Amino acid sequence: MHGMSAPNRGRWRRRVPAALLALSLLVAACGESGPYIPAGLVRTPYPEVGHLALPESTNGGADFNFRAQPGELLLLYFGYTGCPDICPTTLADLRAALRQIGDRAERVEVAFVTIDPDRDADSVMTAYIHAFFAEGHGLRTDDPDLLATVSAPLGVNYSVSANPDGYIEVVHSAWVYVIDEQGRLLLMWPFGTEPEDIAEDLKHLFKDLDADA
Repeated sequence: MHGMSAPNRGRWRRRVPAALLALSLLVAACGESGPYIPAGLVRTPYPEVGHLALPESTNGGADFNFRAQPGELLLLYFGYTGCPDICPTTLADLRAALRQIGDRAERVEVAFVTIDPDRDADSVMTAYIHAFFAEGHGLRTDDPDLLATVSAPLGVNYSVSANPDGYIEVVHSAWVYVIDEQGRLLLMWPFGTEPEDIAEDLKHLFKDLDADA
């Protein structure tokens, strides 16, 4: 409990930002059966987030840019290690999805950003993300302004507060963000997206990436 005398309470609330009111649900990946309709949401035009970065707890605090490596995809998620259900379920679903896409899983990086840095120390972050992904990236900053700056373009909402009785309440949106090598936010999966659907979206995204290579 990181020194807390009262147990931690986590609560998730899905807050859809105003920017998501104008969503395009189609990806231009036409096949014989028509355009592919992804399980995730597409914001048009694609938000540019590659200039954003946070210190990486799993790499000595070096800056980690919100940009995939060439020919790869980055899956980015904001949460906290004390989350009782939403965060571990999401990471487990991502892990299950990557197992379904074969060798292409080697071209996917997963990064987990804590919105509760006071209790998620670097060592805690590293242990947590590596429990799901051996080469996963844990991102953490003690600067609340920096965290707010990188969260805003993605539409992330969160709050951490102490109730009068001492309980810590954490509220956060629960989207997984898919980012390409150009730093473009291609797709967003809401909590509850099935691993099979995530895997199918990834297959189509890689098909497009490889076609453009």
